[in-house]
Amino acid sequence: MKKSTTLLFIFLSIILVVPSVIALDLEVEKLSANEVYILGLNEPVSFDLRITNLGSSEDITFYSFFAQELYPKGSISLERKTTQDLVLQIYPSSKLKPGYYTFDYYIRNNHGEEIAQTLTIDAVEFSDAFEIGADEFDPESKTLNVYIHNKVNFNFENISVLFVSPFFEFRKEFTLGPNQRNDFTITLDKEDFKKLMAGYYTFEAEVEAKGLEGVIEGTLKFSEKDILTTNKKTYGFIINTNVIEKTNEGNVIANTETVVKKNALSRLFTHFSPEPNTVEREGFVVYYTWYSELSPGEVLKINVKTNWLLPLAIVLLIVLVVILVKNTSNRNIILKKKVSFVNARGGEFALKVMILVEAKNFIEKISVIDRLPYLTKVHERFGGEQPSRIDEKNKRMEWNFDRMQPGERRVFSYIIYSKIGVLGKFALPPVTAVYEREGKVKEAQSNQAFFMLEQRDKRDLSE
Repeated sequence: MKKSTTLLFIFLSIILVVPSVIALDLEVEKLSANEVYILGLNEPVSFDLRITNLGSSEDITFYSFFAQELYPKGSISLERKTTQDLVLQIYPSSKLKPGYYTFDYYIRNNHGEEIAQTLTIDAVEFSDAFEIGADEFDPESKTLNVYIHNKVNFNFENISVLFVSPFFEFRKEFTLGPNQRNDFTITLDKEDFKKLMAGYYTFEAEVEAKGLEGVIEGTLKFSEKDILTTNKKTYGFIINTNVIEKTNEGNVIANTETVVKKNALSRLFTHFSPEPNTVEREGFVVYYTWYSELSPGEVLKINVKTNWLLPLAIVLLIVLVVILVKNTSNRNIILKKKVSFVNARGGEFALKVMILVEAKNFIEKISVIDRLPYLTKVHERFGGEQPSRIDEKNKRMEWNFDRMQPGERRVFSYIIYSKIGVLGKFALPPVTAVYEREGKVKEAQSNQAFFMLEQRDKRDLSE
């Protein structure tokens, strides 16, 4: 009986002690951090692990329900009281979306004992793994520094990047390690952006790597710079030409003012292209001014040409034009003004003025306007039609009638007098007629009447 009790004690001791001896006793440390899974890229996520076997020698295997595949696949031998570093590679499901994922993996020995460990990965889109940027620059910059930054813990080999912006286009192939930034210096050509305004611009990087493609956007700051250059050229003597050229080489709107000075004679023979905005005269000097708003890259070119060969031709042309205009304006109506001396009872100087109006064509809405000489007054009696309006203050009289038929004539007269005597030649202003012909307003003038009075009282009447 005593022997049986001893055997039972030994058997129970073996049962209780053996599990504690063969239990899986591992210490697992993750050496790597910030593991990333690039969506669409058929590459595993690698974890650096350090495993210390605190128990007896073991053969272990790894598995996880999160992974489609997991490496290493076979068993790994761990000697008693040893430490071993290894890389655990996991192929996640292809249905993952961007975001963080925490999952369990398991380590099992040959006796079916296992322990669970937790890992986390960050699933990101290919284009979200990068950022691009550039330094600030202005129209005088000859180079520009741009960069591309790998924001994640992933090594991109043989990456190709095409930078595209309104200012440049630049392609480069290189390797971009985990969390690495590559900078590039681009030579700028001012002709590519001479018409662009200051401000913020979007530029892109078209990235290709490992069969994936993505477009990353960044921002460029084109700083304000006001640069206005002026070039002047003068050539020719008889035909003198001045060329003024202003160029906005900056990237903001440039307000310009250009002034050219000419004397009273030379201005008559000077041609401007384009025409000035304002013309101001001070004595015998005339100032021509151009006001312009120049956009970036815009050029203002002013040509000032003085031709001294043409003065006579210009004068003759002006005379012919004046005569032609006057004859053209008077062809519908004839105005004549006559003046004669009148004996006044009080001894005042008095003249009788007669106005003849004859229509050559049908006209309507006729206003005949005459002005009185200075220091004269008009007598209250009138011959023919009475004036429609008399303005004593402004020395003006006006006759109005609705229409005149071809060949129709109207004659009216009045007397002017002055208490101040006149000796010599006395001039009266011409009569003006304003009328409508075929819906157009036109104007005509009469001759200017003169009266000659000499000491011997010799009177002369002339037109």
